[in-house]
Amino acid sequence: MVRIKWQTLTSNEIKEVIRKIALLNAFHHEGKARAQSVLGKLLAERPHLKTKIKQVTSTIHEVVQEVNKLSLQEQKKLLEKKWPETLVKEKVEVTKKLPPLPNVENYERVVTRFSPNPDCALHLGSTRAIILCYEYAKMYDGFFYLRFEDTDPRLKKSALPFYELIREDLTWLGCKWDREFIQSNRIPTYYEHAEKLLKNGHAYICTCPRQEFREKVTAKQQCPCRDLTPKEQLARWKHMLNGTYREGEAVMRIKTELNHPNPAVREWPAFRIIDAEKYPHPRVGSKYRVWPLYNFACGVDDHLMGVTHIIRGKEHLTNQTRQEYMYRHSGWKYPEAIHYGRLKITGALLSKSKILEGFRSGIFKQWDDPRLATLTALRKRGIMPEAMRRLIIDVGPKTADVVLSWENLYAHNRKIIDPKANRYFFVHNPRKLTVKNAPHPFTAQIHLHPDRPEKGFRLFEVRPKKGEASFWVSSDDVNIMVKGKTIRLMELFNFQVEKVGKQLIEAVFHSEAYEEAKKVGAPLIHWIPVGTGIPCEVVMSDASVAVGTAEDSCKKLRPDEAIQFERFGFVRVDSLNKKLTVYFTHR
Repeated sequence: MVRIKWQTLTSNEIKEVIRKIALLNAFHHEGKARAQSVLGKLLAERPHLKTKIKQVTSTIHEVVQEVNKLSLQEQKKLLEKKWPETLVKEKVEVTKKLPPLPNVENYERVVTRFSPNPDCALHLGSTRAIILCYEYAKMYDGFFYLRFEDTDPRLKKSALPFYELIREDLTWLGCKWDREFIQSNRIPTYYEHAEKLLKNGHAYICTCPRQEFREKVTAKQQCPCRDLTPKEQLARWKHMLNGTYREGEAVMRIKTELNHPNPAVREWPAFRIIDAEKYPHPRVGSKYRVWPLYNFACGVDDHLMGVTHIIRGKEHLTNQTRQEYMYRHSGWKYPEAIHYGRLKITGALLSKSKILEGFRSGIFKQWDDPRLATLTALRKRGIMPEAMRRLIIDVGPKTADVVLSWENLYAHNRKIIDPKANRYFFVHNPRKLTVKNAPHPFTAQIHLHPDRPEKGFRLFEVRPKKGEASFWVSSDDVNIMVKGKTIRLMELFNFQVEKVGKQLIEAVFHSEAYEEAKKVGAPLIHWIPVGTGIPCEVVMSDASVAVGTAEDSCKKLRPDEAIQFERFGFVRVDSLNKKLTVYFTHR
């Protein structure tokens, strides 16, 4: 019955099924259907057609050619007319959206911010805050701000190169900010609000020794500095500013309930003194000696800048509680706060302290070292910013902790670059192969992309000398070179191994047809004719370098191109001079 059905419906119902699959495939790949993808989808739906693979393949190629002649708009119209329900289903499957923000209707305009400390390069973990804040602002036609939080010139000291590097990273991600703020420019503003709190009795200057204060606050007791008059507090504040108090001798604290269940919230510190000569700030030098701590500067800025939705990790929940005291003292309304869970990438180094220690110890020398998960390193390796966006939107602002692997990111990246990346041969650690009894010269035209014939092809000329053809093959393939075994040079011919030496592999011509290779189960290997090619170095993810030869067509490549070395992996072109240097992306 299967045979009769296929013979009867080749040009009718089965062809229509193929046309539907081809149109959908084309619609989701910039108007160009891929025959191999169509075949896979068809056989998944109708596995009984595997017995008629030749007829099916012939029909698929015919239909794919017809479909690919249509414009993307024409393809969409056909889908809407004949299979609208399938198109809707496909759209639902591929579209991923963020959940709505809370209480948006209470604000004239949504305002979000990304607030890095420029003391280190941004890494993969930073992208969650960046992309969520940017995408939410964009979703509601709001504003997205970039705010550099650089008010700790002692412990988390900023460095000038990181300001610009962070700007470059956000630009690369496509997250353009509407306004930029730098907290070290805003110190007088923080002083103004500190003095208001002191004057109104909501803050005080504490001169208690640190251990003595810790013991009192743990016991839910106030220190003697708390009840001094506002006038005395302001006098102490001036002593902090003019140098009467030295580093460690005085701290401004925000008043809270002394019996708050969380000791970390009680009487939290808002300002401290830092020796300006010993710890100058990279931007403002020794201009200031009294610096706000994170919760004060961040809290004041979120209010003054009109931030409506704070989107950050749940490790900041205690910080919110602290800041809410200051907001109540000042008569302000606290913004909406969305706290997401921790994001861990298995195998990725996401700790600033460990990254910086790696630089101090000499393990790392550049921020784009491929062993790092910094954005500049991922960019150098060929990870696309859209892949980062898709990963983060997939995860969203979930409160639960999330553990991902590199493969989660690579899967998104692969979907983006695979339809575009041209294919080339790279022979790693070349070993010479000679094939005797080659019957004639060969010309191999190999498509730059197997599913996109319109991209053109690469041309290989093989000219045997006295019946012997010579090739470079990868040492990685030597383990399959066994005497008497038949192997196929991809898109060229089949040979039989005669002898495997340390420097040379000797073989004899077997046959030309691919069908002959299939009959004997011959493995396929890539190759480059001896006398051609360009030296190539592939910088791997562990910073090791794979050395070899790339085919002649690679001489036309340009920096930043994403390509695929067949049977090796995707790479990003870094430089091309006398040799080709690329960075390994993933398989």
